[in-house]
Amino acid sequence: MTRGTQVQYEAPEGLLRIEDCLDEDGGIVLPPGTTLISLIDRNIAHVGDQVAYRFLDHSQVEEHIVELTWTQLGIRLRAVAALLQQVCAPGDRVAILAPQGLDYVIGFFAAIKAGNIAVPLFAPELQGHAERLETALSDSRPNTVLTTSAADAAVQAFLAKLPGPTRPRVVLIDEVPDSAGAEFTPIPVEPDDVSHLQYTSGATRAPVGVEITHRAVGTNLLQMILSIDLLNRNTHGLSWLPLYHDMGLSMIGFPAVYGGHSTLMSPTAFIRRPQRWIRAMSEESKHGRIITAAPNFAYEWTAQRGVPAPGEDIDLGNVVLIIGSEPVLPEVITTFNEAFAPYGLPPTAFKPSYGIAEATLLISTIAPAEQASVVYFDREQLAVGRAVRVDADAEGAVAHVSCGQPARSLWAVIVDPATADDSAAELPDGQIGEIWLHGNNIGRGYWGRPEQTRATFGVSLHSRLAEGSHADGLPAQATWLRTGDLGVYFEGQFYVTGRMADLVQIDGRSHYPHDIEATVAAASTLVRRGYVTAFTVPSTDGTSGAGLVVIAERAAGTTRVDPQDADAAVRAAVAERHGLTVADLRFLPAGAIPRTTSGKLARVACRAQYLEGTLGAR
Repeated sequence: MTRGTQVQYEAPEGLLRIEDCLDEDGGIVLPPGTTLISLIDRNIAHVGDQVAYRFLDHSQVEEHIVELTWTQLGIRLRAVAALLQQVCAPGDRVAILAPQGLDYVIGFFAAIKAGNIAVPLFAPELQGHAERLETALSDSRPNTVLTTSAADAAVQAFLAKLPGPTRPRVVLIDEVPDSAGAEFTPIPVEPDDVSHLQYTSGATRAPVGVEITHRAVGTNLLQMILSIDLLNRNTHGLSWLPLYHDMGLSMIGFPAVYGGHSTLMSPTAFIRRPQRWIRAMSEESKHGRIITAAPNFAYEWTAQRGVPAPGEDIDLGNVVLIIGSEPVLPEVITTFNEAFAPYGLPPTAFKPSYGIAEATLLISTIAPAEQASVVYFDREQLAVGRAVRVDADAEGAVAHVSCGQPARSLWAVIVDPATADDSAAELPDGQIGEIWLHGNNIGRGYWGRPEQTRATFGVSLHSRLAEGSHADGLPAQATWLRTGDLGVYFEGQFYVTGRMADLVQIDGRSHYPHDIEATVAAASTLVRRGYVTAFTVPSTDGTSGAGLVVIAERAAGTTRVDPQDADAAVRAAVAERHGLTVADLRFLPAGAIPRTTSGKLARVACRAQYLEGTLGAR
């Protein structure tokens, strides 16, 4: 779909111009030969002395800032890529298992420059995710692992435990001398070559590697730039998000497009002191507009623990905040706005967005000048697949935050999930269905899974709306990506209502788990807000029905509190608001509920551990 954004962007001589990436209708069409590496090479040639990436190192008592100019980045990329060419063949996978930092950035881009397929993962020091790391390594079968000297011992120990006769060699990024670059041999990299494998978060199933091409990356970065109006080099990225996460990678992709820079910090530094994120926003905004991104929990955590001391010189007037959880919680936006409005945060700062790894990242967001908005849908109508507006104070009102409009040159249709694959039908606005996507930002498929790729990335839409179809402009034979997410168009806005795999199905009705979880959190102060999961398990009474299970972590300071009153309050609230009986309710210590590497609730994993009897085991 094409938005009416006016492109006004003066790129320095030699850099990519946004207007050169648009056709006569305003659609995104990358110039021939555009790849991540060609974009970086342009920046090296024309703004080589400018900062490309900086890292705020909080590992010591005092903050230490490390910077890389484009020229310095180019030297390091040639050196590491040259070494990789000596030990890898083109197309080999190269996994990055490095700590957060500039060496990670170097390793990621160097693997691509060498003609390999980068596999951005994480060092084994990330607690609680060893199984995910082992799954990704076993699936991608990398020839080589890139890490740093600081993480070498942990990486070697982890790799030694992996099954199989052959294990990848390990290359230490920070020990490759600059002089190694003299041996680098330029190789052709095409836009439709796979640049990297983006492993999914594992929220609803085991992680799988999405094949992301250079064309998909370039298209999606331009979609973000146009959607959020990042049309000048004085807009900079700021991120603590893990670099193996799709949004974390996008934060190092932005500068490659327009020659600006991104400032990075580690997730641990943020979690320990969220005020560091706020101070970095304020400092960076002195030099231009700042774009940052995080899920619900991060904004909530920062509003609780990151508010500056009275009188501290903090100015957030130049900040754009992407919030990309499913779903975006309106109370999180409200709480953060109230906490930081005194520091100049504009009411239009928040940009509720929707994205998935299969689409490289961004799918939809609100317009640059728009303020985050909320609509209330009737719970009973949601249960039968209809979005019906009610007043905020109406009984059964469920809040939903608008995710705006699909990005430019991306088509999103709502499809009846009940129809068979060979008769998939587009639903009219106001009806909830599965979100299907088409565009050049879509990944090529799942690594090593041809059948799953065909079933997910190659489906056909057999019936479109006669009027108002969101597939207008595409040929009838166009193929689509099935997202597995549920959404609806309502009064010109796009809403994401939940995941199909997470739906709580009881007695023929559908209930959204996050709605039940919100009820549980509000029912008792014993419940740790944001740390509740709801799912179904087979009934134990011999019937074919399903029983509702609720798992809640205890709030701080409630370890010794008798849960009897909380148990009664939660059960009563769920029965009253949702008409459901809780078959089993458990209160567990903080940290017991599994989460994905990006911090999302892993309901499927939680259910699996519950059924195995291992949930909460230390």
